[in-house]
Amino acid sequence: MAVAVETFFLDENYGGTLQKQLQEIVTSGILSGRFLPGERMPSSRKLAAHLGISRITVTLAYTELLSNDYLTALGRSGYFISETAPLPPRFEPSAQNGENQVDWSRALGQRFTTYSGVGRPLDWRNYKFPFIYGQTDASLFDHGNWRRCALQALGQRDFEALTADYYDQDDPKLIEYIVRHILPRRGITARPEQILVTMGAQNALWMAAQILLTQRRTAVIENPCYPELREILNQTRCNTLSIDVDIDGISPDAIPADADVVFTTASHHCPTNVTMPLDRRRALLNCAEKHDFVVVEDDYEFEMSFLKPAYPALKSLDHRGAVIYIGSFSKSLFPGLRLGYMVASETFIREARALRALLLRHPPGHIQRTAAYFLSLGYYDAQISRMSKIFAQRREVMFDAMQAAELHIAGQNSFGGSSFWMAAPTGVDTTQLSLDLRQDGVLIEPGAAFFHPHAVKANYYRLAYSSIPASRIAEGIEKIATAMRKTGYT
Repeated sequence: MAVAVETFFLDENYGGTLQKQLQEIVTSGILSGRFLPGERMPSSRKLAAHLGISRITVTLAYTELLSNDYLTALGRSGYFISETAPLPPRFEPSAQNGENQVDWSRALGQRFTTYSGVGRPLDWRNYKFPFIYGQTDASLFDHGNWRRCALQALGQRDFEALTADYYDQDDPKLIEYIVRHILPRRGITARPEQILVTMGAQNALWMAAQILLTQRRTAVIENPCYPELREILNQTRCNTLSIDVDIDGISPDAIPADADVVFTTASHHCPTNVTMPLDRRRALLNCAEKHDFVVVEDDYEFEMSFLKPAYPALKSLDHRGAVIYIGSFSKSLFPGLRLGYMVASETFIREARALRALLLRHPPGHIQRTAAYFLSLGYYDAQISRMSKIFAQRREVMFDAMQAAELHIAGQNSFGGSSFWMAAPTGVDTTQLSLDLRQDGVLIEPGAAFFHPHAVKANYYRLAYSSIPASRIAEGIEKIATAMRKTGYT
């Protein structure tokens, strides 16, 4: 028998090349059992004509499938499904297979699905006005050089970095670059033994909470704050105290004497964007010494200080080793990278290293080595410079548009960043407003999730300019203002 040419369809939304898509169609057909060993494939000419693609594309796909033993060639007879093609194991479905046999409401010891953070649709790129935070702008990312670094990391010379089980260690090239180039920009001096690579900042926050907190200890967080941090602390069952931030961030005077850990985003508060002045940073460290608590500093977006140079990190002022510093490449490169780092005393890092080894061993070696090349070859700094210039332009355009539309800015970073913290008139529910705006192609981030659950301020929201071109900003801002006027609260 022959595989009918009509069974082949191309997906216009497929993320790869036509050749790769065709290979995937054939391999999935074989692995699912739809294409059987010995069946004849359509000729390259016939399949190309059916799909409306070049014949060479089909020929290249067939050649690749031939080399991987999915197809076999029989002289002038054409291509056939290989008799030795890889096949998945087959099992008869069990009549008892199902979830109704277990009372999961009783069996589950903990629940994590109750949490809902700052939501955004997965297809956010299809919206014309995506004022959402932390996503990658494809026009700004240096894809070509990242690909070159990834290919270099796949080379024979880096075979050990690619394939080895580091167990609890990290890529020495990446650690060296962090020590010699990244940390000095924040005024931090550290040894390799004081650094741990993480799967992003959120993974670092989770490890810090697991190591430092118990049910009998007290954690202090900012209000509003990064929503996922509050949920991380809830899972530790520690006593959590939320302290409202002012125009200078969290106030040391409001921190109780029995605090064990204080979490702060001193350089760029999430989400208000305020920056803690140097004198308050010193006061916070003095308070930490007086009451003997540890400070966890999440120093996200420090690279985006395009308006004026950033203040030194809180960790750079720490002479007691009381600050655990968290940095991330996920915001400056792309969120899917999931690569960050922690800097702390050697004693803490040893515990964090052991915890990470139990959980996930280590971040993938290939990712670490690719990032190390991208950093050391200067591509990272070039990308940061390019992003800073574009963000500065977009920020100016957005600021002018919001002023013209009479939208109220509740907080903005005088150093740069990639977003504005906004306040709608009292009475406006920005969660509902965000749903209404989606119908008009506009995405905003409601602010409710950032606040303590018992003190939610429903009229706040965040507008970011990292994912939207400058040419669309003014029109999008006007749509927000129009929708807000329709609420009747303006």
